[in-house]
Amino acid sequence: MTLPAVMRAIEISQPGGPEVLQPVERPVPEPMAEQILIAVDHAGVNRPDALQRAGSYAPPPGASDLPGLEAAGRVAAVGPGVTKWAVGDAVCALLPGGGYADYVVTHQDHALPVPDGMAMDQAAALCETFFTVWSNVFMRGGLQGGERFLVHGGSSGIGTTAIQLAHHFGARVFATAGSAEKCQACLDLGAERAINYREEDFVEALRAEGGVHLILDMVGGSYIPRNIKALADEGRMVHIAFLEGPKAEVNFAQIMVRRLTITGSTLRPQSDAAKAEIARQLADNVWPLLDAGRIAPVMDSAYPLEEAAEAHRRMESSAHIGKIVLKVG
Repeated sequence: MTLPAVMRAIEISQPGGPEVLQPVERPVPEPMAEQILIAVDHAGVNRPDALQRAGSYAPPPGASDLPGLEAAGRVAAVGPGVTKWAVGDAVCALLPGGGYADYVVTHQDHALPVPDGMAMDQAAALCETFFTVWSNVFMRGGLQGGERFLVHGGSSGIGTTAIQLAHHFGARVFATAGSAEKCQACLDLGAERAINYREEDFVEALRAEGGVHLILDMVGGSYIPRNIKALADEGRMVHIAFLEGPKAEVNFAQIMVRRLTITGSTLRPQSDAAKAEIARQLADNVWPLLDAGRIAPVMDSAYPLEEAAEAHRRMESSAHIGKIVLKVG
């Protein structure tokens, strides 16, 4: 495959709003040891991209400064020591950054095959959310069949993924969302109950069920003490973001007396080995479900690469249901 010297990309010209996302030309990156170069067909758009754009989520050392944490396409070149992939293979991948471009590099162990029969736009919407949900709900949160599970933001990319996976593995799923349409989307995906947080107190609703065993939260702020009240004894809460902020006043006596566990994680700064282990578990436990069409990403909209700013505006409006992607190839 003959590669060009330069490629189209979207860079963050300065910290700020969506308007700072600007089309540029960049050199095509070269894959280093154990890396693959992907010719991007579609790239996923995620909340961490907006945080990076705003100047509050810096790329880890050695990562591209371009936004974009997931993509799907075909392998265009391989670096020394690559054994899993060959040029031409169709892959979807978790990225350290750089997905808003014609070409991107990532570690070979962070890529997975495009599921059978799945279109590239859907495949591009998999990795950031599925890696995040699997590692936090199942690996860190330890969700088991029969447990009551609550995910906030149930109609988001993370939420729609969490509902499907938790439901498939036998949990009783509850979700919060901000409209009747979004609540219905949660129910359609397998939630037992969807709570419109604008009309109902999720704490009261879940305490009536005996509390929940696990909460996946990306809101933070005022939700932190409310989540603690909504947990069953010995419940667990996993934080993955703080849309309302990371600070709250918390009664730690409740955590001690009721034997609660509060934890959380971010995906991007984790080691290559840690991400590779998540990928391995996804390949074993989740990719067969995607191959069989038993679960699938919920798609909201696609924008041309040059309209990345509009994609960010839609994401930050919270009007979307499911995933937003950029069409690159």
